[in-house]
Amino acid sequence: MKNVFILADKAWAGSNLLYKWQKTLGNYIAVAGQDNSVKIFDRHGHKCTELKLPGRCVGMDWDKDGDILAVIAAKSSSIFLWDASVNKTSQIDSGMRDQMSFILWSKTSPMLAVGTVKGNLLIYNQQTSRKIPVLGKHTKKITCGCWSAQNLLALGSEDNTLSISNHEGDTIRQITLRGEPDEIYFSVMKTDERSSPGESTVSVSVEKKILMLFNINDPENRIELTFQRRYGNIVSYRWYGDGYILIGFSHGYFVVISTHIREIGEELYQAHNHKDSLNSVAISPSLNKAASCGDNSIKIHELSELKDISNVVRLDDETKGLDQLSWTDDGQLLAISTQKGTLHVFLTKLPILGDSFGTRLAYLTSLLEVTVSNQVEGETPVVIDVDVEPTFIAVGPYHVAVGMNNRAWFYALVDNEPGFKKLKDFEYLGTIASMCLNSDYAAALFEGKVQLHMIEGKDHEEKKQMKLFPDDDRSGRILCHALTSDFLYYGTDSGNVVCVLVEDWETVSSYSHSVGVRKVFPDLNGTRLVFIDDKNNGFLLSPENTKDPCIELPNFSPTITGVLWDNWHADRGVFVAYDNDKVYTYALHKTTIYGPRVVLVGSTSLLFSQKPLLLYNGDLTCQTASGKTSQVALSTHSFLKHSTNTSTDSPPEFSKQLTQALMLKRFHEAWDLCKSAGSDADWAELGKTCLLHMEVDLAIQVYRNSGSVGMVLSLLGIQGTVNLNLLAGHLAMFLEDYNQAQTLYLSSNCPVAALEMRRDLLHWDSALMLAKRLAEDQIPFISKEYAVHLEFIGDYVNALAHYEKGMTHNNKFQEHDEACQAGVARMSIRMGDIRRGAAQAIQHPSRVLKKECGAILESMKQFSEAAQLYEKGQYYDKAASVYIRCKNWSKVGELLPHVSSPKIHLQYAKAKEADGKYKDAAQAYESAKDWDNVIRVLLDHLNNPEDAVRIVRETQSIEGAKMVARFFLRLNDYSSAIHFLVLSQCNDEAFQLAQQHGKMEVYADIIGSEATQEDYQSIALYFEGEKKHLQAGKFFQKCGQYSRALRHFLKCSNTDDNLAVEMAIETVGQAKDNSLTNQLIDYLMGESDGMPKDAKYLFRLYMALQQYREAARTAIIIAREEQCAGNYRNAHDVLFSMYTELQAQKIKIPAEMTTNLMILHSYLLVKMHVKRGDHLKGARMLIRVSNNISKFPAHVVPILTSAVIECHRAGLKNSAFSFAAMLMRPEYRNEIDQKYRRKIEAMVRRPDTSELEEETTPCPFCGCQLPQNELLCISCKNNLPYCIATGRHMLKEDWSVCPHCEFPALYSQFTVLLETEGVCPMCSETLSLKQLKKISDCSQYLRTDQLDP
Repeated sequence: MKNVFILADKAWAGSNLLYKWQKTLGNYIAVAGQDNSVKIFDRHGHKCTELKLPGRCVGMDWDKDGDILAVIAAKSSSIFLWDASVNKTSQIDSGMRDQMSFILWSKTSPMLAVGTVKGNLLIYNQQTSRKIPVLGKHTKKITCGCWSAQNLLALGSEDNTLSISNHEGDTIRQITLRGEPDEIYFSVMKTDERSSPGESTVSVSVEKKILMLFNINDPENRIELTFQRRYGNIVSYRWYGDGYILIGFSHGYFVVISTHIREIGEELYQAHNHKDSLNSVAISPSLNKAASCGDNSIKIHELSELKDISNVVRLDDETKGLDQLSWTDDGQLLAISTQKGTLHVFLTKLPILGDSFGTRLAYLTSLLEVTVSNQVEGETPVVIDVDVEPTFIAVGPYHVAVGMNNRAWFYALVDNEPGFKKLKDFEYLGTIASMCLNSDYAAALFEGKVQLHMIEGKDHEEKKQMKLFPDDDRSGRILCHALTSDFLYYGTDSGNVVCVLVEDWETVSSYSHSVGVRKVFPDLNGTRLVFIDDKNNGFLLSPENTKDPCIELPNFSPTITGVLWDNWHADRGVFVAYDNDKVYTYALHKTTIYGPRVVLVGSTSLLFSQKPLLLYNGDLTCQTASGKTSQVALSTHSFLKHSTNTSTDSPPEFSKQLTQALMLKRFHEAWDLCKSAGSDADWAELGKTCLLHMEVDLAIQVYRNSGSVGMVLSLLGIQGTVNLNLLAGHLAMFLEDYNQAQTLYLSSNCPVAALEMRRDLLHWDSALMLAKRLAEDQIPFISKEYAVHLEFIGDYVNALAHYEKGMTHNNKFQEHDEACQAGVARMSIRMGDIRRGAAQAIQHPSRVLKKECGAILESMKQFSEAAQLYEKGQYYDKAASVYIRCKNWSKVGELLPHVSSPKIHLQYAKAKEADGKYKDAAQAYESAKDWDNVIRVLLDHLNNPEDAVRIVRETQSIEGAKMVARFFLRLNDYSSAIHFLVLSQCNDEAFQLAQQHGKMEVYADIIGSEATQEDYQSIALYFEGEKKHLQAGKFFQKCGQYSRALRHFLKCSNTDDNLAVEMAIETVGQAKDNSLTNQLIDYLMGESDGMPKDAKYLFRLYMALQQYREAARTAIIIAREEQCAGNYRNAHDVLFSMYTELQAQKIKIPAEMTTNLMILHSYLLVKMHVKRGDHLKGARMLIRVSNNISKFPAHVVPILTSAVIECHRAGLKNSAFSFAAMLMRPEYRNEIDQKYRRKIEAMVRRPDTSELEEETTPCPFCGCQLPQNELLCISCKNNLPYCIATGRHMLKEDWSVCPHCEFPALYSQFTVLLETEGVCPMCSETLSLKQLKKISDCSQYLRTDQLDP
């Protein structure tokens, strides 16, 4: 609150002042002190007049209109009246003899009530000058009173009574009180229903302790309210609102109660507003505020929310305390008197007057003070003290104008102090409704006309440079106007919006609206404006847009009072419309695919009593009732705060911000939003909006960033399109608004694009209509594509028509015409014109068409024609199938060589069999691979068992085998029958048949390994009954009954002996039963029948039992027997096989076995070397054999003889002599062959002891030099591995092995041997030089743990 002025007078010092504001207008305040005068001041504190009185003023009051002030003074019986309109004072003699004490004007009529100290009353009618004296109204001094709205007068007196009188002075009620009345008011109690019209309730403060309420119609039913003692006395109280009372107490308490009968006695609000004392309370209904004063402060409360204290004013100089509060009726000024005799007047409400031009504001900051500021450009505010309290303010780039009635005062804004210069005042021809300024001109609206004149022109120039609009009275009255830098706009009651170029005062454009235009709001440049018409609708007018200059604003509230355009350079298309409660943000989308349009972005709530003056980048500057400005951030621009806000917005809030940015065309802010937290949907939304606004380059960036490759490529394809309609058409198509796209394409320089779009979208009806207008040569091609679509959805009638329209009859489009002909053929068949359709299909070169038409005919059950088409199209399987359906077997037979489907062959075979043509049937069944039926026909009808048997053997058909078995059974060929029964898995039948006809051997041979255990047991039991022990044992063995099998094997006759013993050994090997094993060993040893069996069987038994050590010992025995018998190769093979078996089982090989094998192998090598002519190697081997001659008892003499001969040949004379001497022993001498006897005898008689020394080679274990054929190292005592090719010991560096038996051989010697022999000398397996590999690392073959010691 601003202190406007302070009134102080020496005569008033130290006294309580009596003062009254002028009612209604509040232009004057009358003040009386202890002196004999009443001083009257205007609302700015200037003294207007002074009323001299004969005594001290004891009462005064203004009439209801504020025209006349009535004053009563001590020591006078006159009433003084001052007329404010003419500033004249008059007197009326009251006619009362006693001192006047009370004066009050009626609320509704020119009636003045005056009371005296003796209780008398005078009612004076100022209009008729009639006086009504009422004597004895009260017995003591009348101290207080109140008029009601119904012109009833309530008076309170020191005689403790309250009277209620009518305007004639007649007493209606007289009420006795418990104490002295203080303040009386008429009002209406708060009730559920209005029981009586008008102010029927009287309230009175009694003894300053009790607040009494009663109804004037029921005075006895009183309500007396008492309050807490700590509150103190009732100082003052006021009614307000719907029956509420505000009460101030002397101890500083401020209490609100309700008069509703249910709430009486309850305190709705209570506050200790002032610490020590409270002096007065006041209420301003126009402001909806309450004030209290006490101590040295004033507190202002909002009546809507009493807890809110809107202002606190401290008067620190007023040490004696405050006195009375009083508001003007309009609430603008609040007066407070003090105990020391001063009067303070505060400004509590300013008229909200302000204007803006660009970013400059001018607004009223006090009753006689205007502030000019430009916060956007950072200019220092300029405060202008004006001469009058203005009713309007106008501001331009360099000037400010204020004014009232028909006068205006102009001020120039200058750089030097104080920042302004008063230019002049100007009188117009009528009361100014509004005024606008630009840099040079002022335009004032008064009485339906606008006067345009220079602001700073000289007087004689001004008249020249002045013009009144409109020129013609017939143009209507001007209701509104606005001035921009270059243009004057005005709107008339006839609906014209006229634009005048200020430079030459010529009308540039005029738009005619249907109803009157109340307000116009051009943008800064004046290129477009918003206007509001008499129907409270809003429109945007763009005069440069000749096609559609006017756009209605969507969702325009009828309460809107003004519009502001955004002054930010980038937001020239944004404006707000406002009313008392809200600001609505609109955005003009000038370039979209739908043309220019205006959208409502959103709304922002305004605080109470704020008027928007300036909009700049989403910040709204508003003027408040206190003479200040406040900033309101529009909720529609919340995205601007996103960059400063570190916390992440919730998804709904983020989505809202993005939507706002897009609606306001703030694409870069939207890009930043999406970058920070945008989802795929947000990017898509940004991309769509860019397309809508034809921002192709930005859209490419957006879609590239979101990874939409297809859209980027599409947009790159249209980038750089010059024609706007064509570009907009492409974008509308991308946004899937195809109708709009078509409209745009048709209005572009490439209308055929609309046709291409409709074709691509398969909108054939639209495409055909467009083709008729734009490209008739395309009609056949579109017709064909449309026909394909119609055929697909089943509309065959229209499809046929369009296929026929699609024919071009042009050889260049032969393929197209053929497709149309095919369509005609298909549709003709579909429509029932089979002959035409089939004929066209046959003539058509396409096989596929014949198949399609055939399928259609087949579905229509036209089998003959369908089959014919299939045949023509070389679909033989289908043709044959359809011929079968219509029983045309002859045609089926013709087609059969071309048919691959077994099903058709089968159907044909069945038909031929039914006709008795069995050979053809058999062939067809065979083609169908139905072997069972082939066999059946061959056996039952063609008597051809050979082919039947062949087929059964080839196909392994079970059913076929059964049929063949039954056939042979009929011929009594039981063996064949059994054979085929087994093939057909009928084992039980085959067994019975074999049993019946003694063919069990046949059955047993056939059954093989496929039979079950039960089958084997049945056969075994059969043979057991027939005493055929070998077969019985064999089948008992197969079914796992080993003891029975062994018993039968051991019962076999001598003829079956060998086989039976081998079978017995196999049985025992499988059984792994010790008792059976012992039983067989006893048999083999001859303990059961006294006839020992060959040792080889015992060997085989041990092998079968996997008892390899016993087998090895047995093998040595067998080999020894064979050796003794002279069967050296057999003995060698037995030992070799045993050796390899033991190696495989990883069992140590007995040394005896190794030695015997080595000697036998050496013996076998002799023949090989001698045969090859290598006598030295043969001799060395014979020496080794002869040294062990006891192991060859059957051939001692021949071996020794050979040794003598070969040693002699090899030059080993001493060895030959020693063996020859051995032959001369008596036991051998006579057995020497006669051919060699003499030579040997001569050798003994004339001995030659010369000997070829044996070469030495290193031991493979320790490297010690040894004779080549020595197999025991004298150094490391190891048995040395020997070469199977030469018999010599092995050498590390010349190592190889036989790949079959893995016995070692000297690589160099083995290769020489293989050149002539081709087999391994040890295992006799075929071997070639390629298979032999030299081994560089032979360590794995030199392990010494392989032999059993």
